[in-house]
Amino acid sequence: MKRGTTAVFCAGFLQGAAFVLIPALGTTLRSAPYDMSNATYGLLYFPEIIGAVFAAISAGAIHKRLGSAGLFRLGALTNAVAMALLVAAFFTSGLPIVLLLLAETFMLGTGFGLTNAAINRAASLLFAGAAAAAVTILNAVIGGATAVSPIILDGFQHWVSWVLWPVVILALWLCLLLLPLAKDHDNQELGGMRAWRRSMTPFAMAVVIYAICEGSFGSWANVLVSVDRHLPPATGALALSLFWGGMTVARFIFGAIPNHWIHRRLAYLLAPLGMAICFVVIPHLQSATGLLMAFTSAGITCGIYYPYSMAYGIAAHPKEGTQMAGLLVGALMIGEGIGSSGLGPLQQWESLGKIYTFSALWAIPLLWLAWRNSRPSVSQRVPFEATHD
Repeated sequence: MKRGTTAVFCAGFLQGAAFVLIPALGTTLRSAPYDMSNATYGLLYFPEIIGAVFAAISAGAIHKRLGSAGLFRLGALTNAVAMALLVAAFFTSGLPIVLLLLAETFMLGTGFGLTNAAINRAASLLFAGAAAAAVTILNAVIGGATAVSPIILDGFQHWVSWVLWPVVILALWLCLLLLPLAKDHDNQELGGMRAWRRSMTPFAMAVVIYAICEGSFGSWANVLVSVDRHLPPATGALALSLFWGGMTVARFIFGAIPNHWIHRRLAYLLAPLGMAICFVVIPHLQSATGLLMAFTSAGITCGIYYPYSMAYGIAAHPKEGTQMAGLLVGALMIGEGIGSSGLGPLQQWESLGKIYTFSALWAIPLLWLAWRNSRPSVSQRVPFEATHD
């Protein structure tokens, strides 16, 4: 095993586990003793946007100054601080808990951006002959963690206390700093403002819009199932886990199978259509079984759009790889923040079901951007054929 592989994939698991904690706590935060409104709960995701923008702007420059190891460790420490703030929030109430959670999501957005910029770029370099597969499987590990984390959280909540799971994640982030890291592969890589290219914009736009859809599914699955449909909280937690589980399975499958079995560009183009179908169908479902199957399907359809956008983007900008990765991770968090926080205030005028139905229209720009970004003329090399054939 190459030096740094364990650190990269362990960081991916911890990032996924930490990222989903606020959505997994949706029912808890909207119940006594917290009693947050939809608007307040949705507001918790807004600082992620600010943190993500900061990470996107700074990732390349930090890499240039501190190297890949410095960027990785800074991201890990930022995530550890986010978990510490979440633990502190457990012991407070009223306005202080809201302030602590706002700070937590800001640090999480920043840590997510820095860490994912580091590990996505590292994965593409550690397995240079199979870069696209490595990036897709890394994101499958992240998705797998988001799938199991709500179940673990729910287990702690029923048997002891939910705060124990953030404590465990905090301790693991600190332990991660002790693992060996890979040496810098390319000291000539551009960073900071010199690394920005106008050609990066379509990739970032695709990821922002995709992440709005992902946030609409992931951050509100628990609320839609447990609150709007009045099903047990455990069913809402399961819906969230199945959404991330479906995404994880899709990423593992598409990361492993040869390109000549299912052409990567075709799968990339079909993904937005699958998301649209799920947005239309979910508002009409009432049964627990139907909703669980639908959110699983939504996860499957969301599975490959982001890692494929990342792989195509890095392939098109090899000299600005870390900056490209940072930009797309930041775009992911911005879209997640919009999809998560924006749906709270919107529910003052329209039901969550109607918002889901209208969200199907996002498939139009997603389809066009997938077609545009996957054209061979856009990339300097096509990242999938060489990987899988």
